[in-house]
Amino acid sequence: MRFVCQNFGLSDLQGRGLTPQEAPLEVLLLDIEAELSILEQGRVVWSERAFPVAELAYRLQLWLHGPAADREDFALESMQAEEGVIRIVNTGGGWRVGFVSAPDFWTSPVTWDALVKAIRQFDRSVRAGVASMGIEPSFLPEP
Repeated sequence: MRFVCQNFGLSDLQGRGLTPQEAPLEVLLLDIEAELSILEQGRVVWSERAFPVAELAYRLQLWLHGPAADREDFALESMQAEEGVIRIVNTGGGWRVGFVSAPDFWTSPVTWDALVKAIRQFDRSVRAGVASMGIEPSFLPEP
């Protein structure tokens, strides 16, 4: 399983009259968007064109650094996207990713180590995309 993001952009920052350097954290998290896809065995199983990827990367890092991350499920509590739009649950047989838009679909189970590897790769990708827009990605928690 892989999280892939491409076509980074700033949705509303200019409309807010802000530069990335003066924007508060919550604005950066919401306004840095990209096309987000979840791939399984090389094929896209879910995709959204303008997803708040900085917010997802931020929330996933906080979850990974939480005291019980390897035992507690994750649901993106987004300020913009639908609540729980992306969920990661421990099914006992491994970790699976699901989506509120497709409640009956779940990815195949992966080990905790494989999930962490996928999240860290996603984090690197978001950091690179943010930096390519001329924004210092230091607002994201360290992996």
